[in-house]
Amino acid sequence: MSTIESEIIKPKEQNESQSGKYGLLALGILFDSIGMLSFAIPMIGEFSDVIWAPISAMLVYKMYKGTVGKIGGMVSFIEELIPGLDFIPTFTLTWIYTYVIKKDEI
Repeated sequence: MSTIESEIIKPKEQNESQSGKYGLLALGILFDSIGMLSFAIPMIGEFSDVIWAPISAMLVYKMYKGTVGKIGGMVSFIEELIPGLDFIPTFTLTWIYTYVIKKDEI
């Protein structure tokens, strides 16, 4: 099999990691949007943060393994519990830290 045929049949792993990387970004933007929804619902919004805080912490922890996931989960949990901080896009910032700032170590 020639080189061109093997590339068509089996794409390079870099392309697979690129799609996974941007899939995490899309999920992060979606989850950040869900976290910001509490601004849209007066009175009920802060109560929903109590429910969303542990869910968002677990999602960050599962999406980003290791130390980044643990610290990101704690930051997400605290950010969702403190009133008025819902505008901070924790998932997106974690993605930026992982794939833009810390990209050389991946």
